[in-house]
Amino acid sequence: MKRENIVIDKAYQFAVRIVKAYQFISKEKSEYVLSKQLLRSGTSIGANIHEAQGSISKREFIAKIHISYKEAFETRYWLHLLKDTQYMETFMAESLLKDNEELIKILTSIIKSSKS
Repeated sequence: MKRENIVIDKAYQFAVRIVKAYQFISKEKSEYVLSKQLLRSGTSIGANIHEAQGSISKREFIAKIHISYKEAFETRYWLHLLKDTQYMETFMAESLLKDNEELIKILTSIIKSSKS
């Protein structure tokens, strides 16, 4: 799925990676609770960005982008927890954390520019 909008594309690619991480953790590590939280928050980022595209007002758009922003912070938490409990390999967690931080920066920029 390729988009012209960079945040939509990055959030979608991130969600794909999160789904694959969930599949790996649940299959190889038999861990379902923490990884399910990661799956929910990590895929919610892009879902809320997509929903924001259909907003009928600037205020609604900002609110949806802000939800994506908060989901990205929650995703950061789950990634750290899965890494620190050895359910996720450090290299996988660090790579996902890097992408997550990039999304946070983009979402921060969108929120700031939308408010001005």
